[in-house]
Amino acid sequence: MTTTAPTPALGLADVVDRVRAHAPLVHCITNSVVTNVTANVLLAAGASPAMVDTAEEAGVLAGVAGGLLVNLGTLTPVQIGGIDAAVGAAARAGVPWVLDPVAIGVLPVRTALAGELLGRRPAVVRGNASEIAALAGGAGGRGVDSLAAPDDVADIARDLARRHTTVVAVSGPRDLITDGDRVVRIAAGHSLMTRVTGVGCALGALVAACAAVEDDAVLAAAAATAWLCVAAEEAAAASSGPGTFAVALLDRLAAVDAGSVATRAGSA
Repeated sequence: MTTTAPTPALGLADVVDRVRAHAPLVHCITNSVVTNVTANVLLAAGASPAMVDTAEEAGVLAGVAGGLLVNLGTLTPVQIGGIDAAVGAAARAGVPWVLDPVAIGVLPVRTALAGELLGRRPAVVRGNASEIAALAGGAGGRGVDSLAAPDDVADIARDLARRHTTVVAVSGPRDLITDGDRVVRIAAGHSLMTRVTGVGCALGALVAACAAVEDDAVLAAAAATAWLCVAAEEAAAASSGPGTFAVALLDRLAAVDAGSVATRAGSA
């Protein structure tokens, strides 16, 4: 039976506080478009980013990190080797890792790799609705843009989570997070989040940071999503457009009150 969990009761504020207190090391194998954005978001949140993607070093770092992000945005042969080494090391060390299957569906190499990685037990799979549909065998979206909303793929997300013993976090106007039984929806955020490069990719890294301090992957994913979305609302209120929003988002991630994240995230 699927249950809908009320967001504030999940203890989101405590997860935010623990990330800030413990500064977990987050190993990011991510795409070249967003590396700087992702690192800055983690730093603003109080975490410690590291970007290493060579096979010779990625496995070493993943084994000692608090969390690992695998983002398939701009795959290279070197990065594919690094991903394999990092995921293997994370599994051996019990390090939670997040799969972000960017733009899968149409592009064959990343689509096949995403399917293989799904079988290696990520703690969380984070993507937009079209990416999650493609992971289940659907057509996917238009590059990184989704052609569907999270609720359109709610059943697919629950099924993927159950079959692969993972948590699926679907980003959109109302984010959906599920482990196949529990379902959490985050009703916060702002449209400017889609006008700045790398916000979704950075969310995957923030999920990894929260998973580093919280064993319940549903709670970790919900906390990261709520944190970013509430910070985005505050940043948008202080911005005149995408450029000022990008800077203000970092400021608000660092300054937003943890209790406010829990009370303002909303659920439905």
